[in-house]
Order: sequence, then C-alpha cells, then structure tokens
Amino acid sequence: MDKEQEEMQFLGLFGIYKESYKMIIAWRKIFTKITLSLILPLSFIFLIHIEISDVLFRKIMHNSQEMIETPQGTSQYNKLSDMVSSEWVTFFLFKIVYFTFLLIFSLLSTSAVVYTVASIYTSREVTFKKVMSVVPKVWKRLMVTFLCAFCVFFLYNFATALVIIILLLLLGPGDGTVAIFIIVGLIYFIGFLYLTVVWQLASVVSVLEESYGFEAMKKSKDLIKGKMWLSVIIFLMLNISFFLVQFLFKNFVVHGWRVSSLDRTAYGLLCFLLLSHLFLFGLVIQTVLYFVCKSYHHQNIDKSALSDHLEVYLGEYEPLTAKDVQLEQYQV
Repeated sequence: MDKEQEEMQFLGLFGIYKESYKMIIAWRKIFTKITLSLILPLSFIFLIHIEISDVLFRKIMHNSQEMIETPQGTSQYNKLSDMVSSEWVTFFLFKIVYFTFLLIFSLLSTSAVVYTVASIYTSREVTFKKVMSVVPKVWKRLMVTFLCAFCVFFLYNFATALVIIILLLLLGPGDGTVAIFIIVGLIYFIGFLYLTVVWQLASVVSVLEESYGFEAMKKSKDLIKGKMWLSVIIFLMLNISFFLVQFLFKNFVVHGWRVSSLDRTAYGLLCFLLLSHLFLFGLVIQTVLYFVCKSYHHQNIDKSALSDHLEVYLGEYEPLTAKDVQLEQYQV
C-alpha cells in the first residue's frame, strides 16, 4: 500500500477503490495465481449451478404439470409421481453439494486474498507457495466465524418470521396491514444489510487477529462504527455488480434471450471473467476497508509485529494478538 496507516482513515469510497486497484495491478502475478487456483473455480461453480438448477427445476415443473393433467390411480400417474419425487431428491442433493463446494472455495479465496493483502501491507516477501501453505490453517478460523454468522442469520430470520406470523394473526387482511408489512420489510432489509457487512469484516478480523467466531463479529461491529455508511455503500455497489452479472448470465446464457448459440458462449465467457474479477476485487476491497477502519479508530497496527504473526512457524499459524495492536491517539 502506498499510504501509511495514519492516512488511511481519510480514504473514501473512490480512494479505497483506487488503492485496491493499484494493489492488484502492482502485485498482479500473485493475484493471478490465486485467481486461477481458487477464484476461477469459485466463479465456475457459481455459474454452472445456475445452469444446472434451471434445467433440473424446469424438468420438475414439466413433469409436475403432466402429473396434474393425468388421472390419479393410473400407472402413468404413479410413474410421474415417482419421477417427480426422484427429481426433487436430485435437486436438493445437488444444492447441498453446490453449497458445500461454494463455501469451501469462498473461504479458501478469502483466506488467500486477505493474507496476501496483509503481507503486502507489511512489505514482507509473499509467494504463492507460502500463501497456499497458510490458507488451510486460516480457513479453519474462517469456518468458525461463518458458522457463528450462520447462527445469527438463522435467529434473525426466525425472529422476523415469528413477528410476521404474530402480525398476521393480530391484524388480519387490510390496507393498514400492507403498510405495516412494508415497514417490517424495510426494517428487515436494513438489519440484514448490517449483519452482512459485520460478517464480511469479521472474516478479515478472523484472519489477521486472534479473534474469530462471535468475538470476531463483535470486533467487526465496533470497527465499522463511524464508517458504517462507507461500508454499506461498498457492500451495495459490489452486490449490485454481482447481481447484474447474474442477471446477464441467466437471461443471455441460461435462457438464451434472443441470442444465438455462439453469442451464448461469448456471454458465458464474459460473465465468467467479470465474476472472477469481481470476486477478487471485492475481497481486496474488504481487506483495505479493515485497515481504513483500524486507522479511523486510531488502532495503529505495528507492521513488524503483524509480519511476524503472519509467518508460518513450525507449521502453526499465529494470528495477530491484542498486544500487537497499539492504541495510539495521533494528531490529525
């Protein structure tokens, strides 16, 4: 990074984007290797899942419609019923396999990119071999944080569903009810957005500090104070770009919306490359944002201490401990 940590607190949206882009260009060799080994498979898994899910679901809908039009009790009806049941089992098993591989490559990619950015920040030598040797150890910490975040999201969604059910039972249908549910929906979206931002920054905390799991999420919550709007805008812009790529792939590749087979292939390749770049760029931005938040709260990380803790010593990963974070009030 070109900027000292004291200066990073002043980086805004475009400053963080510029810093992330310059880092990727300057260290394109190591980031290219990470992309080829981890991020390209992640992008492929995500896109091929959309294609296969669409094929399986359309087949289920077609057979279900035929079953509705077939008299019950006939051999044809029983055959279609068994076929639909089997297809639903296949569909859900495919989803389980997909989410498993997506989670694995997501956490591995996060580990690799965050570790690499932190190594660049400390001006220490970083090689692809070293990154890949550290990744499996860091990945375990990220998994714990993910599981804790999953529990939080589950409880949040469960509580929201409970509130909706209670409101339905108490209020019943009516114009006023619609307005209330719109308000509940907005509150839910804001809360979901906040939890997602906290979880993303907690992933970086899990790699670079001694905290992980719920403790990492608590630290993340404290870090984004004062930088909440910046964090939310970055998250929204990245996810809008992500959904645009997904929309492009669904309509022009999966559904073949007014395009030839050759055009579908070209659009598929374009979406694949765009998504890979977006994943990499998003992870680098996520890590740069961590240092910006640290700087904003005057939590000056000693670079030599961070460098020591990023080393692989006797095969053990040593996270950054609290004593290595010097809390300093510096003049602005």
